Amino acid sequence: MTCQMVYHNGNCLNTKRPYARSCKLCIESCPHQAISEYRELDTKQCTECGVCMAVCPSGGFVDHSIDKLHNYLSESDKIVLNCPRAVPQGFEISCLGILDRDSWMTLMLLAKEKTATIITGVCSDCEDRQACASSVEIFKQVHADWPDHPAVHIKVRPDQGLAEKPVLTEVGVRRTVTKKDSKLGWRQKSREKIEEWLPSMAADESYQIPKTRQWLLEAFEASAEEKIPFHALAVVADSCTSCGVCAAICPQGALQKREERNSDIGAEDQTKEEQITSMRLIFEPQKCVQCHRCVETCRSKALTFSCKPLSHRLITGKILVHEGCPKYCNQCGKRIFDKGELCLVCATGDPANRGFFSL
Repeated sequence: MTCQMVYHNGNCLNTKRPYARSCKLCIESCPHQAISEYRELDTKQCTECGVCMAVCPSGGFVDHSIDKLHNYLSESDKIVLNCPRAVPQGFEISCLGILDRDSWMTLMLLAKEKTATIITGVCSDCEDRQACASSVEIFKQVHADWPDHPAVHIKVRPDQGLAEKPVLTEVGVRRTVTKKDSKLGWRQKSREKIEEWLPSMAADESYQIPKTRQWLLEAFEASAEEKIPFHALAVVADSCTSCGVCAAICPQGALQKREERNSDIGAEDQTKEEQITSMRLIFEPQKCVQCHRCVETCRSKALTFSCKPLSHRLITGKILVHEGCPKYCNQCGKRIFDKGELCLVCATGDPANRGFFSL
């Protein structure tokens, strides 16, 4: 069977914005060493456990049938997901390991209106038990942050080979395979063969907000007055120097800087940098994938993330997290991006200030 995991190069954080320490979560998390340094999948090693999809913050790796799963979740009267080793009673997913934090929270939100059940085999006997364990840990984290969430039922029912094999239509309605179903038209057979042979046809698909985050926002929209736990950027500390580097390094565009310039003095009298009088930092939670590059880059250690109860309006809105004034060198007047009072040139040019950066 052809591997259904697809790498979307345009969605990878390393492609969106270069960074000194590239993201390798997919490579490091794969229990079968099926992903190369260049994000190439070894189909002989890959078991489609989906852990690469769950750990990827930005939708770099996705399952080829991800849209069918979304249709099933949104259109079915009740949700029943089963892994290949479980009794086939619902929509078959490759493994519990494909579920990331947003997926779990989507299931919990949908469980308010309809039952949500996950059926698994005996995970301890499965070669993908590491991926399953990783997803269970994510579930525990969500449960700790949101203890009163709607219930998602998990049942262990291994398939003994006695149950009839159900399949799902495009809208997620379960039915049993019959001889008539096997006599498909040649057009449909050709289309299915193409999808089987060339799953990477969708590899050029790119989107700023990962699909599981889109599912979460869609499910959450029906509960506009409710709040859910969401990892977001906390209020920026006073140590912020208003340099704006965090916005420049953000691969998702979740942080944006808005600069205002002095309009009283002409450009011929001031340099471009010296005209900036204030800087605002705008945060868009729905775009943030918690890669923490902004935190790692901030030299003044002014940024921190925390789990907050946020409404749908706040998650999909724009939040002012900082407003300040840029700093300029006391000697030459050039803009500086540190806690000190001098720029790099002036600090190293004067022997008395050579210890300025040895903090």
